[in-house]
Amino acid sequence: MLPGRGRNGHAARLSRILGTRTAWTAAGDGEFFCPGCGGDRNYQRLTGQRRFTLLGLPVLPRGETGPVVECAACRRHFGTDVLDHPTTIRFSAMLRDAVHTVALAVLAAGGAGSRTALEAAVLAVRAAGFDDCTEEQLAALVEALEADTGRITGEPCGAGLAIELHEALDPLAPHLAGVGRESILLQGARIALADGPYTPAERDVLATVGAALTICSDDVTRLLAAAARTPS
Repeated sequence: MLPGRGRNGHAARLSRILGTRTAWTAAGDGEFFCPGCGGDRNYQRLTGQRRFTLLGLPVLPRGETGPVVECAACRRHFGTDVLDHPTTIRFSAMLRDAVHTVALAVLAAGGAGSRTALEAAVLAVRAAGFDDCTEEQLAALVEALEADTGRITGEPCGAGLAIELHEALDPLAPHLAGVGRESILLQGARIALADGPYTPAERDVLATVGAALTICSDDVTRLLAAAARTPS
């Protein structure tokens, strides 16, 4: 059989005559975390119109396709769910805010009047990215938090404080590995333990933190017990 005379050759000739083509139209842009590049990149959101082609020329519409997200750097296309993943900059800000909120919540549970608890909270918040955080700032923010939520220091975690924690932690939890979620809980535990054993209010706050981070209650209990056995 001569080259090009078989079934494959026929299919190749047919594909040069008939085919489909997608015409993409930009429907928005922005910045996202590109899974292909492994970093923050600009993107275009595209919608497509597919058409049958004859000899390379579009002749009949075949329906819409997309939308898709096209990376401006690698030009790869992704589903729009890729935009649910925060950019590196956004993720860092979410993590920083989460640690800050947990520190305030634990202090509000009873540690705001303790110098050692405030020192532990400052260390955690600075490590998260708030380099200029001071004990005075945290103490003032705890007072403002209590006034905003109507909570009194030492009380169990009320609805207002629980809302604050969930607002900071719920969007972050899906993007953290298990060790990352546990790390945030343990930072709160170390602040609570800085001035002595957990108080009932501190345990209640830390249980709320664990729930917001989707850590099961048994694992929360285990992690808090392990932190209490670890020398500070």
